Amino acid sequence: MGDLSGRVAVVTGASRGIGKGCALALARRGARVVVNYNTHGDEAEEVVAAIAAMGSEAVAFGASVADRPAVDAMFAHALERFGRVDIAVANAALSIRGPFLELSVEDVARTWDVSLWGVFHTCQAGARAMVPRGQADGPLPGGKIVVISSVMSFMPFAHSVPYNTAKAGINHMAYTIAAELAPHRINVNVIEPGWTDTPGERRFTDDETLYAAGRQLPWGRLGTIEDVGEACAFLCSDAADYITGANLRVDGGFWLPRAPAATRSD
Repeated sequence: MGDLSGRVAVVTGASRGIGKGCALALARRGARVVVNYNTHGDEAEEVVAAIAAMGSEAVAFGASVADRPAVDAMFAHALERFGRVDIAVANAALSIRGPFLELSVEDVARTWDVSLWGVFHTCQAGARAMVPRGQADGPLPGGKIVVISSVMSFMPFAHSVPYNTAKAGINHMAYTIAAELAPHRINVNVIEPGWTDTPGERRFTDDETLYAAGRQLPWGRLGTIEDVGEACAFLCSDAADYITGANLRVDGGFWLPRAPAATRSD
């Protein structure tokens, strides 16, 4: 599905979890990838090695998405190394959870710096790298931007005010950016994963609890990073060229009402 040979992708938070799934799915289709990380450099290098084993090319780049000069430097490095940027995946996020009455302003600000401002920085720096090439290519697409959001953007889970708010905000941010970038033929779309099996989930629960909960979901399991990666690859492919400002929910029906238990009629 969707040959991405010759394309260059920058994926934030790509050393593990959903970002890793996106980076590998894009590379599997031929894209060269900048594997962004902040605190897991060794794992980022493992992703780079996995991409090389596929026959594609990748480079790891350490930068916090909350640091705008660092994000600009990352895209500059991508242009210097590969000569172009075609795809930007704004995935990196941070969630500090706690009861609303006990949250500190600092904890909320830290979450928004990464999960809200980090998406803005990634999308704007990515678009600025794409627009000149799109203009030069005339009718050809200027690029693809994919924002990784969450079903928590509309499902108000308790103890997650900072993260829920950030995800709701980046959805509307992405739709607005999509409207502005349409004349440049830059597609901007959102993916909303549901409960996904990632290292980050282990910060809040243990494996046994996690998998038991997964079996109770409509699809009978948690989502995987591959599930989200495949959706990302589709939105970055030519098959999705007429899709922009859209929201693709990849949650196995997580948000759907649970069917009532069967009852006897006799």
